[in-house]
Amino acid sequence: MASTPESLTDPAALGRALRATGYLPGEGLSTAAFLAMRMHRPLFLEGEPGTGKTSLAQALAEVTGRNLIRLQCYEGIDASQALYDWDFPRQVLHLRAAEAAAPGRPTDPQALEDSLYDRRFLIARPVLRAISEPGSVLLIDEIDRADDEFEAFLLEVLADNAVTIPELGTIRAETPPLVILTSNRSREVHDALKRRCLYHFLEHPSLAEEIAIVRSRLPEVSQSLAGEVAAAVGRIREQDLLKPPGVAETIDWAQALHILGAQRLDAQFAAATLGAVLKYQEDVARIRETVLAELGTLARQ
Repeated sequence: MASTPESLTDPAALGRALRATGYLPGEGLSTAAFLAMRMHRPLFLEGEPGTGKTSLAQALAEVTGRNLIRLQCYEGIDASQALYDWDFPRQVLHLRAAEAAAPGRPTDPQALEDSLYDRRFLIARPVLRAISEPGSVLLIDEIDRADDEFEAFLLEVLADNAVTIPELGTIRAETPPLVILTSNRSREVHDALKRRCLYHFLEHPSLAEEIAIVRSRLPEVSQSLAGEVAAAVGRIREQDLLKPPGVAETIDWAQALHILGAQRLDAQFAAATLGAVLKYQEDVARIRETVLAELGTLARQ
């Protein structure tokens, strides 16, 4: 059930509401999210993949009953993919309809041009949608994958909470969106953008926290199996891997083992289900030589 801003009176209340959705934040993260909501400042979340950055935005949208709007960043993304575009096919149809309605009659070129740039032909992309929809949650995911120019554009938009469209004028947010930016630290994001935001670094959860997350998402999984899976994932993260597993992979692994009827994590079950937790063959080979070998040794004792 969505909570009203008035009911989220402090970080502890927000933390309880987030936990009710299945997201288990630490005190520091609850405080950072609470302050971002109250101060109308973007929240910049940095950390390794799989630490729950994207999931926080989803949980905040659920808690507050707001619409979640996601902008997935990638190499080469530019302002048009984030802001708006014009629906060219519909504009062409409009021109043809105007010509068919008055064949052979002179038309006012300026009036016809103005009609082409009506709001109905505007395709709002995520940033414009978030500014236009009061009280939304805007997730700008993996900002570290974009380039410097896109960062500068975001800096301006986040500072003003407004977008200027030459043909229509300035569209300003009635209520600023709650903005969550995430970074996997594939590169350093400029200080100018970070200064506009509240900052929080998300680490992988502790063993106890990860067990609690698995049990929260998969209550059908036994405490013992959840504990063994979480411990094994923690051991896997210590290895030199191309892609260390995140919490999502821990949950997937526990679910896969439960479906297969495993009561505990042994070498045989682990080997059969490694594809739930590792995504590169090189990583699978390394873990077979290390963690799975340890599981096999323990089984023989």
